[in-house]
Amino acid sequence: MSRKYPILSITGSSGAGTSTVKETFQQIFFREKVDACFIEGDAFHRFNRRDMKVAMAEAEEAGNKHFSHFGPEANLFSELEQVFREYSENGTGQTRHYVHDDEESALYGVAPGEFTAWESFEEGGDLLFYEGLHGAVRTEQADIAQHADLKVGVVPVINLEWIQKIHRDKEARGYSAEAITDTILRRMPDYLEYICPQFTNTDINFQRVPIVDTSNPSIARWIPTADESMLVIRFTNPRGIDFPYLLSMIHNSFMSRPNVIVIPGGKIDLAMQLIFTPLVMQLVERKRRAAGNAATA
Repeated sequence: MSRKYPILSITGSSGAGTSTVKETFQQIFFREKVDACFIEGDAFHRFNRRDMKVAMAEAEEAGNKHFSHFGPEANLFSELEQVFREYSENGTGQTRHYVHDDEESALYGVAPGEFTAWESFEEGGDLLFYEGLHGAVRTEQADIAQHADLKVGVVPVINLEWIQKIHRDKEARGYSAEAITDTILRRMPDYLEYICPQFTNTDINFQRVPIVDTSNPSIARWIPTADESMLVIRFTNPRGIDFPYLLSMIHNSFMSRPNVIVIPGGKIDLAMQLIFTPLVMQLVERKRRAAGNAATA
């Protein structure tokens, strides 16, 4: 962690909703004039789309039917940790983009399923913002979690997570329901070993819980709406969190534990604005003070 070069990490599974959380942070950055450097978890996959298919086939032929994007073999954990370390020390680093579809292909000039070239961040930003699968991961080879100053987990209950993934991959990426189910099953061992443990390393977890029947995700006709959900927000260290203020500002919210507040799902954006704006500004002010002290030393 770094006073001068803070890192904010949003982590969650595929289909969990990290992209939506990222949009809220972008609003905060714009409103508060925070200059953020962005990196995406997909940029640190080891393989492009074509090579991933080859690697999966080779793994299955060797007896490994669970090779997936969730595990270390398909990712550049050490390289991601190096970027976090370099940024926290010097405010520098490199990233790239993984191009998902034709729209992104037109934007980046690279075919879908390929990576853009590695490029350096612009120096002088206020903080580094990561959004992806592994922003708080710890393995024997890499400890990414240790470098982030604020780690946020996005964790819908599992059936809701699957419903969101099924609908997203069918509608936005054109995958069949059978192919998506196969992907979920293949990823499950890595999900349990590398995704779930991250949420004990995070500072705050947002868990959306539907209040409608989601017992069979594969036949759900639509994703439960925000108003059909409750949001469970857990703080690892609640010190400094003004719960009475949050309860007064978010109607129909309540405390379920001393470090957990439960709110209506439709209030997620308001809750994130109220919770994260002061935390972001604390990081930025701490950075600016550190930079000022260094300049006068």
